[in-house]
Amino acid sequence: MNKSDLITNIAKQSAISKSAAKRSLEAIVAGVKTALKKQGRITIAGLGTFSTRKRPARTGRNPRTGESIKIKASKVAKFKAGKALKDAIK
Repeated sequence: MNKSDLITNIAKQSAISKSAAKRSLEAIVAGVKTALKKQGRITIAGLGTFSTRKRPARTGRNPRTGESIKIKASKVAKFKAGKALKDAIK
């Protein structure tokens, strides 16, 4: 499923237009991004928890040349599915 499929699904289930569903989905995504940036964690009951974690700097390898390269430290998003979501997909 891609974004447009999800928008269509939201529109059908909520009995709203596709444009309203698109705005709703974009608002949710923006809210998650903002919460992760400010607080580093957001929990949505029935879905799961989005959080951030720091990935330390490390040494990697260029796959083309085999040469060692330094990879900078970074902050990445992480998702942990909640119990309701895990049960729904079993």
